[in-house]
Amino acid sequence: MDWPGGQLPHKRLNPLTGEWVLVSAQRLERPWQGSVEPLAPTSAAAHDPECYLCSGNLRANGERNPDYAGTFIFDNDFPVLIDEDRAGPGLQEAAHGLLVARPERGISRVLCFSPRHDLSLGRMPPEQIRGVVEAWRQESRRIAALPWIKSIQIFENRGAIMGASNPHPHGQIWASESIPNEHRKELDCQLRYRAEHHRCLLCDYLTIEAASERLVFENASYAVIVPFWAVWPFETIVISKRHWAAMEDLTVRESADLADALKRLITRYDNLFESPFPYSMGFHQRPFGGGEAHEAITESWHLHAHFYPPLLRSATVRKFLVGYEMLAMPQRDLTPEDAAERLRACSEVHYLDRRARGT
Repeated sequence: MDWPGGQLPHKRLNPLTGEWVLVSAQRLERPWQGSVEPLAPTSAAAHDPECYLCSGNLRANGERNPDYAGTFIFDNDFPVLIDEDRAGPGLQEAAHGLLVARPERGISRVLCFSPRHDLSLGRMPPEQIRGVVEAWRQESRRIAALPWIKSIQIFENRGAIMGASNPHPHGQIWASESIPNEHRKELDCQLRYRAEHHRCLLCDYLTIEAASERLVFENASYAVIVPFWAVWPFETIVISKRHWAAMEDLTVRESADLADALKRLITRYDNLFESPFPYSMGFHQRPFGGGEAHEAITESWHLHAHFYPPLLRSATVRKFLVGYEMLAMPQRDLTPEDAAERLRACSEVHYLDRRARGT
């Protein structure tokens, strides 16, 4: 579906969450005298002796990293979620009218993508990105085997303005004993769609977007789309063409194709403003834990990744979710169709590689 009056104010429904986003493309014409971010620095050092994540260096807790050559995974030194073995006796469930608190066990892990401090997923060789995908798959399988785990969130925050505390290429894995808010909304909507239509929501969405102006690119296993309901200016969703629900279900071919899709997308992002492009990205996979609903969840849930980048006009002007967005509903100044067109126009040869070759 292509919106005929896309440049006029209108709202679009996100079928994965049941929420609406307001599209006001005419707002992009307003003059900007607001916040301007500093240009994101590009590290030229393959190894930073002060970095807590570089191979062989001391971390903040005093432990020394091994001299790793591929990926490196460890328990977060400052975890958001901890299991019973580390927590000991702690908070018990408490309720007093509207005031309710419950304990939450979990696992917090860090995954360094490469020993090279100066790289990103977009600039790593394909075989190294495949190593990252394999690490995600193996960690997901290992954590999902714990009977008390219900949700596994694999994600990366890239860039200081997205809250990354360290520029070394790395991501995180948080797993919890309950289903988080965003996962719960997507689960409810996908289960409802399956019950009403006897089909998968994202399988049907892929069919709609197969030749649309929101499709950025595709390979044999994945489609990269600026979703019809996107909130962030250059938001994308990466959807597998085969219906599967969890990272552990990846085939060898799908792992290689996922590495290819990630490299191509992140390279396009960096080329958009010829600067390291900040984002938060993560994979939404099915809830775990089995039970009577396991089959229905597996049939309904379709694994996908969200990319939420904040930049809007340039490498130094970002989109803020404030005011109306916080108090009423999300609003965007650039139509998803225009965003996809700009991303399609970006080269898949990284601008730093072009500069190094003098082209």
